[in-house]
Amino acid sequence: MCKASPLSPSSIPTSAKSTQTMITLTPKNKMAALSCGIAFLNLSLFALGGEMKNADGTSTKQNRIEIKDFAFNPQTLTVKSGENVTWINRDEEPHTVVSVQKQFKKSTALDTDQEFTITAGAPGTYTYFCSVHPKMTGTIVVKKS
Repeated sequence: MCKASPLSPSSIPTSAKSTQTMITLTPKNKMAALSCGIAFLNLSLFALGGEMKNADGTSTKQNRIEIKDFAFNPQTLTVKSGENVTWINRDEEPHTVVSVQKQFKKSTALDTDQEFTITAGAPGTYTYFCSVHPKMTGTIVVKKS
C-alpha cells in the first residue's frame, strides 16, 4: 500500500512551483503601445469629425457629395455661405460637375476617387449636373452664414 505523506514547499519539484513573471516594457513594446493608442485616438476623431470647429469658432463641416451609381448623393445639400463643398467620384466612369447657372466653375472630368471642391458663394439655390451624363443632377442650397 502506498502511504501519502504531507508535502512541504521544499519537497515540491522546482518545475512544479508556480512562478510569477514580471513584464517589463522594452522600447519595442512601448512603441507598439503608443502606436495603438494613437490609432485609437485617430479613429475616435474620425468618427466624431463630421463637424469640427476652428480655433476662431468657425465651422469646418465636411460637406461631401459622393458620385456613385450614376447619381449625386445626397442629391440636395444645404450649406452656409463660405463653406466648402467637395464631390468625390466613386464610379468607374468619369463624371463632371457643372453649375446650370454658372454659379461656380465647372470641374474637369473626374476619374475614380478624384475630388472637386468649391466654396459656396452667395445664398441661393445652386443646381448642377454631369455634362457627360446630363440626367445626373443635384442641388446645393446655400444659406447665409
